[in-house]
Amino acid sequence: MKKISLRTRVLTGAVAAAALGAGTFGAMSANASAPAAASATTVKADTANRNLQQSTHLTVDAASKAAQAALDAAEKENQRVAVAVVDRNGNTILTLRGDGAGPQAYESAEKKAYTAVSWNAPTSELAKRLAQAPNLKDIPGTLFLAGGAPVQVKGAPVAGIGVAGAPSGDLDEKFAAAAVAALAK
Repeated sequence: MKKISLRTRVLTGAVAAAALGAGTFGAMSANASAPAAASATTVKADTANRNLQQSTHLTVDAASKAAQAALDAAEKENQRVAVAVVDRNGNTILTLRGDGAGPQAYESAEKKAYTAVSWNAPTSELAKRLAQAPNLKDIPGTLFLAGGAPVQVKGAPVAGIGVAGAPSGDLDEKFAAAAVAALAK
C-alpha cells in the first residue's frame, strides 16, 4: 500500500468535510422550504411548565398608535419632537421624527425609551436617582433625562416610549405619557 503524505490526507479530509457540510446544508434547506407535516411526536407547549415563560409585546400597530399620539400631543403645543417605541428587551419597534425635530432628538428618544423600560419607571424619576447612584448614567444606551415612560401590563414593563426635542424634559415626558394613555383607549 502506498503511503499518503500528510498534505494529501489533510486535503482529502477537508474535501470530505466540505462535501458532508454541503449535503447537510442542502438537506436542511430543502427541509426548511418544505411544509411541515403534522407529526404524532409534535411537542405542545405546556403553559403550566415552570421552564417556560410567556411575555406580552406591543404590536406594530399599537406602537404606531402610541407614537402618533405623542406627535399629535406635541404638535398641539407647537413642539417638534421625535418619538421612539422599544419592546421589553429595549429593541426599537419604531421611531417617528416629527417635522422640524432636531438631529439629536431621534437618538435621545430611543435612549429614553430604553431607559424607561429597563427600570420600569419614568425617566424623570430615574434622573432623581442619579444623586444616590451617579454611575447609573454610565450604563450604555441609557439617558437619564425626563421624556421616557414605560408601558406596563399588570405592573410589568412590556415596552418603553421616549420623546425628545421639546425645550424641556417635562414636555417630552408629558407627550410620552399621552402615548401611553393612547394605548389604554
